[in-house]
Amino acid sequence: MTAEPTEASVTQRASRAFGWSFGNTLFLRLGTLAIGIALARMLGPEEFGIFAIATVTLMAVLSFNELGVSLAVIRWRDAPAVIAPTINTIAVANSAILTAAVFFGAPWISAMLGDVRAAPVVQVIAISILLNGIVATSAAVMQREFMQKQRTIADQANTWLGAGLSLLFVLFGWGAMSLAIGRLIASIVFAVMILRWAPVPYRFGWDPAIARRLFKFGLPLAAASIIVFASGYADQMVVGSVLGAQALGFYVLAFNLATWPVSIFSLPLRAVAPAAFSAMKTEPERMPKNFARILALLSCVAIPACLALSGAADPIVAFVYGAAWLSAAEPLLWLAALAALKIWFELSYDYLVVAGRSSTVLIIQAATFVAALPLMLLVAEPYGVGGVAAVQFGVAAVIAAPLYLTSLARIGIRARAVMAAVALPLFGSLLTWGVGWMLSRTLGAPFLAAAAAGLFAMLVAGLLCLRHRGDLRILRTAARGGATA
Repeated sequence: MTAEPTEASVTQRASRAFGWSFGNTLFLRLGTLAIGIALARMLGPEEFGIFAIATVTLMAVLSFNELGVSLAVIRWRDAPAVIAPTINTIAVANSAILTAAVFFGAPWISAMLGDVRAAPVVQVIAISILLNGIVATSAAVMQREFMQKQRTIADQANTWLGAGLSLLFVLFGWGAMSLAIGRLIASIVFAVMILRWAPVPYRFGWDPAIARRLFKFGLPLAAASIIVFASGYADQMVVGSVLGAQALGFYVLAFNLATWPVSIFSLPLRAVAPAAFSAMKTEPERMPKNFARILALLSCVAIPACLALSGAADPIVAFVYGAAWLSAAEPLLWLAALAALKIWFELSYDYLVVAGRSSTVLIIQAATFVAALPLMLLVAEPYGVGGVAAVQFGVAAVIAAPLYLTSLARIGIRARAVMAAVALPLFGSLLTWGVGWMLSRTLGAPFLAAAAAGLFAMLVAGLLCLRHRGDLRILRTAARGGATA
């Protein structure tokens, strides 16, 4: 008979899991950026756009693939071995149905998103939907048991094997299909690794009582995931359906480039923010002050990088991806600025969730989606990808930002405190944008303009962070599970 794990042992395991999870996420994001650059240069806008159609389709289905029931493994007190067989049955059955629907509906989906030539690519990548359903329960059990070391190995193998095979197949002249086949083979290897390491034997079963509980638990999560996907990917679907695959390729590339400051700079801070907020729950009078500290520090690190990308969009795209991709600079100008807003939104999301207000975030996302969709459809034809990106930024600034401020005010975070925390970082970042814009128009060489804009952004971020170096103690203490000052 095994002894119950002590609180100290669980804390140690969680701490180790956090370290592996953080490193895994960071390397995955950096790897994805590097791979995207290589593939974009090798494929060109048209082929990259065809693959983007398949990717958007895959992400849409995966957002609700196993109906949210696998999360029950993590959140419920039931022993995983008891509920896993029923979860496996639900997840695999639903995934098989969705895989068949996407496979046979691929011509219609591809035509709707801008290019019927993407149909074979969509059909190949659709198999990943079934693989995702097969491993969903096992992956959740590994997360519950803090097996992040094994998950890191599997994730890295999935990313780099898929990238290597895709690049190889591109050299063979397979075009957009290269990415689909490379990703599929890597997904199969990933699934085998997850199933091999899962601590619970893989079985199918059916318990009606458990199934009812699972559906009651998972269906609201699946519905929420659809809302999250719709609010996050509606712009890409509008671009593909109205402007075609090549325009979607430009837009997706700009989107990927715009999000790298979020991944690289804000990820370390956001990774420990929920722990910091949870540690503060026992002393609610200190939460508003410490939220403002973390918000200010996050703004100092990440916002200058976002606005440097926006201001120097032309030379950055030209240097990183090549002259063939210059049309991506127009949406990048707006999407990089939008990324700055999303950094603030995501931190607010963490705080609202810890405060028990997660439904508020879904309401905000639904409201922004409803407002943005008709506007994007209206401007897509006359203003192109830049117009769609501008609408996304405008709706985020005019609708989402006030809604987040109002929601925070209801739980003790006044708008005045938020504005005080971001005022100086925002001023420095706007200066960074202006310098980047001027450099992009005065320096003829893309590398020189991009490098100069990047160095200036680093200088501004460094100077801003000097004012908040003491606040780093909050995050370090939270990462160790202690209280904040």
